[in-house]
Amino acid sequence: MRRLILIDANALIHRAFHALPSLTTRKGELTNAIYGFSSILLKVINELNPDYMAAAYDLPAPTFRHKEYEDYKATRPKAPDELYEQIPKTKEILRAFNISILEKQGFEADDIIGTVAKKMTKNRIDEIIILTGDLDTLQLVDNKIKVYTLKKGLSDSIIYGEKETKERYRLKIKQLVDYKGLRGDASDNIPGVKGVGDKTATSLLREFGTIENLYKNIEKMTDKQIEKYPLLTKKLVEKLKKDKKMAFLSKKLATIRKNVPLKFNLKDLDWQRGFNINEVKQIFVRFNFHTLLKRLPGYKPEVELKQSNLF
Repeated sequence: MRRLILIDANALIHRAFHALPSLTTRKGELTNAIYGFSSILLKVINELNPDYMAAAYDLPAPTFRHKEYEDYKATRPKAPDELYEQIPKTKEILRAFNISILEKQGFEADDIIGTVAKKMTKNRIDEIIILTGDLDTLQLVDNKIKVYTLKKGLSDSIIYGEKETKERYRLKIKQLVDYKGLRGDASDNIPGVKGVGDKTATSLLREFGTIENLYKNIEKMTDKQIEKYPLLTKKLVEKLKKDKKMAFLSKKLATIRKNVPLKFNLKDLDWQRGFNINEVKQIFVRFNFHTLLKRLPGYKPEVELKQSNLF
């Protein structure tokens, strides 16, 4: 089986930063996000033995979603500088591991992952696992694509395939963007329909399938026809009609793009060509990540580098 792991780097970095207490090197350099990121990376490498790997990053500039909706992510509090300062160092670790880094101006990491996943499923890859700290990429799950994410802290993980995703939401995977269109997403400030929550959004989609079909039906219904649907009330229909524009916009904002103009090929993602273990060791010792050394693939204690040579 040829397995590709796609890393949602920013999601993991944020998760690690908030999950771990402040960790510093002897020189006072904060490293909690770097440590957590490296720990998750090693866990997945050792558990899944990938053939191909790549990490996708967000860039600080606005994306096409911000252009579509000015308030996209506007309510999200700015992450502290201590987090942002650690992001370049996670890239240093990835380069040492010989893992490709992908980013594109105007797009988010999820869009890059969606684009790579779509292309690679047609390129003799048997399984694609998305490593992330949130559930946004569940809409990409299919018979080849799974999502590996964290349930609690950094050690409790779960892999979502088609079965697990459908069980969690009680919807078809292709309906997840419609679900966000109706319910919205507070973390990204995607508005949805005001007053529609989890249960209502799920019920509406189980009945009507898509946002498009829902509105096609309710717009031509009379009051008597509305009464035939137990889940519909005049008040709910009014809410839906009032926020119709927001519902369709929210679905668009929630939809992961799969057509990012990105140049890459399978050879770029090949991880079985190996990595320089001594280079990774040097970085880990520099950051005082001594407990991570023994988890390195190919680690041999008898040839461990001496700290005195690295400072």
